[in-house]
Formats: sequence, structure tokens, C-alpha cells
Amino acid sequence: MGIGIDGLTAAVSSHAQALGVFERFNGAEPKNSPGAGLSGACWVQDLLTDTTGSGLAATGMVLIYNVRLYMHVDDLAPETLDPAMVKALDLLFGAYIGDFTLGGLIRNVDVRGAKGTPLGGRAGYQQIEAGVFRVFTITLPLVVNDVWAEAS
Repeated sequence: MGIGIDGLTAAVSSHAQALGVFERFNGAEPKNSPGAGLSGACWVQDLLTDTTGSGLAATGMVLIYNVRLYMHVDDLAPETLDPAMVKALDLLFGAYIGDFTLGGLIRNVDVRGAKGTPLGGRAGYQQIEAGVFRVFTITLPLVVNDVWAEAS
């Protein structure tokens, strides 16, 4: 039992890396400028117990990842920046929905928000060091069975 965070982060990262659209993809939020081209990163943002899917012997959880796409605002013309990033986001959504259990590591990706937070994305800008980046942050909720044993 336990969260199995290393395996989960590796699975979330490997889906992104397998798409072949990222110059680099990290399993942690970057502290330094991601560099030129499309970059990505993932990290755990929230952990919640699964209040509706846990049994009497074990408690499950909902692990919410942020998966963030980064591109420097000067990398592409303004009218092509967002479409390029949305194409990558589209591929990521397809990968996470298409492998609904991340190879059997989790019960499911909570696509529709049955546990409270649906799969989604939000655009924004972020200044990192001296650069401004266009970012899209995906909220990726993962429902995990039987994480902690319950004492009797």
C-alpha cells in the first residue's frame, strides 16, 4: 500500500514524453527558465481522501496533478502561439483519457469530475527569471484505490 508517487509521476511524464512534441518534460515544477520551444512539467498539487470509493479495509485517494505546458512568448508569432500549445494540450488529453488507468496504476483518470475535480486546462502567463512564458495548466485528477490500510 501507499501512494506510489514515483510510479505515478513517471506514468504522467511518460505519456507526455511519448507524444514527441516537447523539447523537455520534467517531473517537477521548474524553478529556472524552461528554455526555447515547448516544455512541460508535472507535479502533485492536491491530495484528498476518496470519500465515496473507499472500503472498510482501505482508504483510496484522489491525487491531483498539475501538468503545465510552457512556451516563451517570443518563440512563435502571437497568432500561432496559442494554437500550437492547444494542439499539444489536445494530444495530452487524448493520451490521459485513452490510458484511463495509466497502465493499471490507478482506478481512473477522473475525466468528468465524479470525485470533485474534472480533467481541465487553463491558460495564463508566467514570468520565470527574465522571460515571460505562455502557459497552459492541466488539472489531472487521478483516483487511486487502497492507498492506506484502515485499522479495526
